[in-house]
Amino acid sequence: MTVLSIPFFGINRQYDNLRSEILDATDRVLRSGQVMSGNNTAEFESWLAKKNNCKYAVTVHSGTNALEIQAAFYLEKLLKYGNRVPTAVVPAVTFPATANAFVRAGWNLKILDCDNYGLSHNRSSKFDLLVLVGIFGHSVEDLVPDLYTPNEVIEDGAQHWLSNHCHRAGHSTAISFDPTKNLNNYGNGGALVTDDLELYRFAKKYRNHGKDSGVTDNGSNSRMSEVDCAQMLVKTQYLDSWQKRRAEITNYWIELFSKAGIRTLIDRKNFDRHCYHKFVIEVNDRNQLADRLKYRGIDTRVHYELPLHEMNCFANTDKPDFLNTASSLCRHVLSLPIYPELTDLEIEYIADQVRDCVA
Repeated sequence: MTVLSIPFFGINRQYDNLRSEILDATDRVLRSGQVMSGNNTAEFESWLAKKNNCKYAVTVHSGTNALEIQAAFYLEKLLKYGNRVPTAVVPAVTFPATANAFVRAGWNLKILDCDNYGLSHNRSSKFDLLVLVGIFGHSVEDLVPDLYTPNEVIEDGAQHWLSNHCHRAGHSTAISFDPTKNLNNYGNGGALVTDDLELYRFAKKYRNHGKDSGVTDNGSNSRMSEVDCAQMLVKTQYLDSWQKRRAEITNYWIELFSKAGIRTLIDRKNFDRHCYHKFVIEVNDRNQLADRLKYRGIDTRVHYELPLHEMNCFANTDKPDFLNTASSLCRHVLSLPIYPELTDLEIEYIADQVRDCVA
């Protein structure tokens, strides 16, 4: 058997394809001398706002920073209406940054269990703010609860912001341009998109240590550089074709794995609303499968080994009971490599090896 070597990430392949355009864009910025807060930043923010059908977009240093801005803004807003500490609700299956931003800002935290696709049930007692997370790239539009009316609904869109044609379900959305994302920076990067003018102004100040007309307030140094934004503008031209390729790979694998009895964490009926950020399968012995695939040259990852409520840092939060779906799911999921630069041969090879190893 011929063994291929397939890395989990294709960042270097993307760069090889875009190298001349990326270097040209970088050179233009550095030769201009305007390396922060220039035309490239403004143009990229304008593109983001339009892409998300929102009025405003603010680029920041990371998706985590965007979450921290949301946490700070809504805490300040809600405290104006009462003297109790408000409660933020987050799903059990997500990256810790989703919860950390609100804990550090001073919120009470409640963790919800999920369904078999990793999406929050949203079956909770009264809360003040609901954080929607489309884990692995799921759309979150159906997650807004009908029975409860929290003061705010926001999105941690790090994985799902491109789902459902960028239709926003929350009042504001935090976006990540981490190197692993569908639209990625080569370092850190993030953004906040919203229709809320008050939040937009808050975020603009916050990312520059609260500086406004020479006066400083609460905030941080949280900006993307002109080089970052110039490089991102190059990539926006290819995003639609990259998404189309991801969809083709996903659709092909779903069909093959379904016939082989292998469960994938993409609901086929909502396939067109997914953004194909991760391709995740659920198997009984995922560690053994990962070892077998590694031996055959296929790199894999686990997203995530522990749900939030099993992490020591969230041990004292309001959380799911002992019998919960999230804990079971996190012990059986395995993420396969998926990026537009995979060749047809590699796509077929991954499918063959997964089916053979599982069988």
